[in-house]
Amino acid sequence: MESKIIKVHPEDNVAVALINLWEGDILKLGGEEIKVVTDTSAKHKISLVDLGIGDKIFMYGVLVGKATKPIQKGGVLTVDNVKHESNQAYKKTEVTPWQAPDISRWKDRTFNGYHRPDGQVGTKNVWLFFPLVFCENRNIELLKDVFEKELSSHKSSRQRLLLRNLISGNTDAAVMEADVEEKEVFDNIEVKFITHQGGCGGIRQDSASLARLLAGYVNNPNVAGATVLSLGCQNLQIDIFKSALKRINSDIQKPVLLYEQQQIGTVEDMMNAIIKDSFNGIKEANRIERKPAPLSKIKLGLECGGSDGFSGISANPALGYASDLLSALKGSPILSEFPELCGIEQELVNRCVDDEKAQRFIELTRAYEKAAIASGSGFDMNPSPGNIKDGLITDAMKSAGAAKKGGTSPIEDVLDYGDYVTKPGLNLLCTPGNDVESTTAMVGAGANVVVFTTGLGTPTGNPIAPVIKVSSNSTLARSMPDIIDIDAGPVVRGEKSIEEMGAEILEFIVKVASGEVESKADALNQDDFIPWKRGVSL
Repeated sequence: MESKIIKVHPEDNVAVALINLWEGDILKLGGEEIKVVTDTSAKHKISLVDLGIGDKIFMYGVLVGKATKPIQKGGVLTVDNVKHESNQAYKKTEVTPWQAPDISRWKDRTFNGYHRPDGQVGTKNVWLFFPLVFCENRNIELLKDVFEKELSSHKSSRQRLLLRNLISGNTDAAVMEADVEEKEVFDNIEVKFITHQGGCGGIRQDSASLARLLAGYVNNPNVAGATVLSLGCQNLQIDIFKSALKRINSDIQKPVLLYEQQQIGTVEDMMNAIIKDSFNGIKEANRIERKPAPLSKIKLGLECGGSDGFSGISANPALGYASDLLSALKGSPILSEFPELCGIEQELVNRCVDDEKAQRFIELTRAYEKAAIASGSGFDMNPSPGNIKDGLITDAMKSAGAAKKGGTSPIEDVLDYGDYVTKPGLNLLCTPGNDVESTTAMVGAGANVVVFTTGLGTPTGNPIAPVIKVSSNSTLARSMPDIIDIDAGPVVRGEKSIEEMGAEILEFIVKVASGEVESKADALNQDDFIPWKRGVSL
């Protein structure tokens, strides 16, 4: 390692410690000597100048905090001597030019995906079961028990025996022996299940928002068809769900099976009908095969969670380069987590392709922040204890690194929660910074793959979209190899460039999208799904 610290941007007055630093260490940076005056853990920041009370702190070229106590040159930044400070954005002030990366290596590449009638292409082939209201969660769990055990290789209840008879072609109700040799029934379709705590109670807007999210999951290209359960009396009525689906896709052609318990009668009658109908739909969907598709058909969710002080200098910018490659190829990267864009809004506003998109981003951000403040919180309270412990001590500092996932490409569209991605190029999507809520929302907006960067390690996955984990450091990759797919640690050590690591990430995305490699989250059956109750979560 050539240096013990790194200055990310020429205008920065702080640097990141690449290894543990000790009081008295003499560092060299750009021909200048810096004496470390405080023991500093790797990933934390030291000041490159003497800072007085109220002096501004810059990192990644943007304002990330303000000194609350004097900080000597070579001193460490902590929550005790720094507080959150960020610049505000009010309008588009300039047009940001973009130099697209060289895509000659990629322009003729394809991935093998599942082609849908509307032109979208899935990276998986999923039949999805979910309820419109939490009252149906138990029935979803019963169906999960039946289908997973009978289609994936397990064992028997009354409903499972019914399904077993259907699988074997036996049309009478004869009970088969429970010790029949079991095997995988279908090899080209997955069956997945979602439950949630919404659909009734709360405010009507929550149910309408949930309807849009669930409609997005049905329309996602990774879904071949869906089985939807309703009780009947809840806020999220079937008609509201149908309207939300029509809003996204007025001519959806995939099968969507709807069941309302209060209209059908007994649970057994409803479950028997669901099993028979869904089995036929799953059997038909199993006939769909992978075929080549251009990389422009990839809609890529850009996520980070359990971030550390290296995330913004390794994994995130590497993913940002992969995002730029995909944008240049006319794919659709999606950058979300609005509380983690705090302080770099002006840069993003200037990257918007027109004033309308810029203004929409400002309005959505300000409305979200206002709601957070009204609830007694604020964007400045976003960093978690784990973030702070590993060097991300203000929200603006965390945000400046998190935004690197979005690369440098123009922002083609700005979407509110529940909207669906329709434009190629980088899209901004209003979501919380919470890992699962954000990932859930991006998949609902059409993401058919998600790349999730992490410095501390998180096991998050998704029911219908593969989630690829990229570690910011090699220590994490070694300690949690069961959840990490790609190690960006070589960037920290200077062994690989951001561009080399970004190209490696895109290569891995293509393999996962083609079904050649299974992401670690999928291997662990990490199927997380949390809808956002607007204004409650950061």
